[in-house]
Amino acid sequence: MPTTAVATRTPRHDHHDAPDTAADFRKLCSLPHGPERDELRQKLVSAWLPMAERLAGRFRNRGESYEDLTQVAALGLVKAVNRYDPKRGNAFESYAIPTINGEIKRHFRDHLWALHVPRSVQDLRNRVRAAQQELAGTGAGPAPTVEEIADQAGLTVDEARRGLTALNSFKTLSLDAGHPGGEDGYSLIDTLGSREPALDIAIDREAVKPCLRALPERERTILYMRFFNDMTQSRIAEQLGISQMHVSRLISRCCEQLRNEVLQDAA
Repeated sequence: MPTTAVATRTPRHDHHDAPDTAADFRKLCSLPHGPERDELRQKLVSAWLPMAERLAGRFRNRGESYEDLTQVAALGLVKAVNRYDPKRGNAFESYAIPTINGEIKRHFRDHLWALHVPRSVQDLRNRVRAAQQELAGTGAGPAPTVEEIADQAGLTVDEARRGLTALNSFKTLSLDAGHPGGEDGYSLIDTLGSREPALDIAIDREAVKPCLRALPERERTILYMRFFNDMTQSRIAEQLGISQMHVSRLISRCCEQLRNEVLQDAA
């Protein structure tokens, strides 16, 4: 009786870096903790490491070195190998890819943002960034408008604006950095304004005006001559025909009264 050869179907994968390790994973699940299990686990990690490196390469040019990205991807691969259960019926590749991608995205979210940005806004940034790249790939001419980006990303205009703002929050620039177009030694901090002391004086003047108007005319005149004309108490006394001691007492009494009235109004 002739024998019929039975062809063995080799599992097909989407990528050349997806080895057939189903039997090894089944064996790994049956082994107790020990050197043999650790050796097999390391073998599986090494076999799938090229896939992890390929996934890390998708995140190039985003502010992190490729070497660091591969380390994060390898960490995600180790977690996938440790947690994968072949009894669930899913291929390891379908489980490992989202695990590795999630580890890389978590690394970006937790370690590379210079400013604290809510996760919802980070998601808006990613969608806006993808929309910009898609629109730029069409070669449509000038830079896309906010409305075009919102339409491409399926967002509202306000959400697109928030995503565009978040694009500039990934990295910060030191205040000691040189100012573009400035002279040598001229940094960004030199362009920042400082607090104007006269603002406090203006506020105080506006607060005391009503109280000054309520003073008797002689007291108003004395205060004006002392603080606005910068006259000495002796000259004020001579001009008004009173003693310097009297001028001193009037100035002290008026200032105390004005201070108390202003503080009372502020309270």
